[in-house]
Amino acid sequence: MNGNRQNIWFAVWGTSLCLLLAIAGALAQSPSPASAGSKLAEEEFKNIQALKGIPADQIIPSMQFIAASLGVECEFCHVAHANEKDDKNPKVTARKMIEMMMAINKDNFEGHREVTCYSCHRGSTDPAATPIITDDEPRAAGGEEKKPGEAKASLPPADQLLDKYLAAIGGAVALQKITSRVQKGTLTAFGGQHFSVDVYSKAPDKRVSIMHLQGGDSITAFDGKQGWLGVPGRMHTMSTAENDAARIDADLYLPAHLKTLYQKFSVDAGEKIDGHDTYMVVGRTEGQPPLRLYLDKESSLLLRLVRYAETPLGRNPTQIDYADYRDANGVKVPFRWNLARPGNRFVIQIEQAQQNVPVDEAKFAPPSVAPKPPAP
Repeated sequence: MNGNRQNIWFAVWGTSLCLLLAIAGALAQSPSPASAGSKLAEEEFKNIQALKGIPADQIIPSMQFIAASLGVECEFCHVAHANEKDDKNPKVTARKMIEMMMAINKDNFEGHREVTCYSCHRGSTDPAATPIITDDEPRAAGGEEKKPGEAKASLPPADQLLDKYLAAIGGAVALQKITSRVQKGTLTAFGGQHFSVDVYSKAPDKRVSIMHLQGGDSITAFDGKQGWLGVPGRMHTMSTAENDAARIDADLYLPAHLKTLYQKFSVDAGEKIDGHDTYMVVGRTEGQPPLRLYLDKESSLLLRLVRYAETPLGRNPTQIDYADYRDANGVKVPFRWNLARPGNRFVIQIEQAQQNVPVDEAKFAPPSVAPKPPAP
C-alpha cells in the first residue's frame, strides 16, 4: 500500500479502493488469478498462520475488520509490496491476539463469536484500561441490542412501518413500472476531493457504479447473480459476504421486497437523523447478519440503512444515509447518499437521473483480464 490516504481511503457502495488495491497486490504476488471461494487462505496467500483454514476470499475482509477495530491502515502491520513478510512487530502481535480471541470465545462462549478485536480496541491500537468520564448520557454502543425482557415503549408493528415506507415512495404499482435507472453525479471524498460517478441500474437486480479516477475507472457491479470489483488491469469476484451486500444495493424493488428477504422483523426507537425522529426496523434471518432500517416518523421515508458483512473476526458495518428525495416517474428517489464505514466516508450527490431508458447488458459483465505472462 502507498501512503496517499486521500487516494485509497474512500469507498464505493461499501467497498474501499484500499481493498481493490490490496487485491491487486495480492494477485500480483500469486502465480495465478484468485478463484473466489475455491481455495483456502493458505493456498492463495503466502505465510498465512493464524487464519489458516478460512476461505481465501475472507482474508481481505478480515484485514478490513482489524484495520477498523484498531484505527490503522495496511502498512501498520504489512511491509509495502511484500505483505507476506514478518518484519513488523505489530503483525506478529496481531497473530497472537487472534489466537487469544479465538481461545476466549471457544473456552467461554461455546465457540460463538462474542469477543472481537473491537471489544477491547475500540478504534485504538492500545486498549484503554480506565473507564472514560464524559458529559453524555450512557447509551448502548452501536450494534448492541436490548436484552430479552427489557421494557420497550409501545411501537408500531414492523409490517405497518414497511407498508408505510413503500407507500411513501409511491407504492408498489408505481415502483414496478420502473425498469431501469441511470444516475450521474459527483462523489465528494474525505479531504474534499471530487470525482464524477455514473450508476446504471436495471430491473430487477442489476447494477454497476463507475467512479472516474485520474488513473482509470473504479467499478463495482452486480449482474443479478454475481458481483465483481474492478480497477484498471485487475478484476476481483466478490466473496459471499460482498455478494450479499451488493444484491441489496442492486435490488431496484427493494422497498417492495423487504418483507420476503428476512424471516422476522423487530421495531425499536431509532436515532435522530438530521433532526428527524425515526423508527428502527431490524430484519433478521438465522445465520445471516441483520439489516437495520431507520424510517422517518413523519414521512415514513428511509433515512438510513445499516448492513453488515460477516468475517471470521467480526462484522464489517456499512451505513448509508439517504436525503434529497425527489419525484421521478411517480417514485420518490434519494438524490444524496452519505456512505460511511469505519475509516472512510463520502457523499454522492446525484445531478442527473433518467428512468426507463435502455441500459446495455454488457455494462454489468466483468471485463476479460488477460493473464499475467509467466516470468522468463
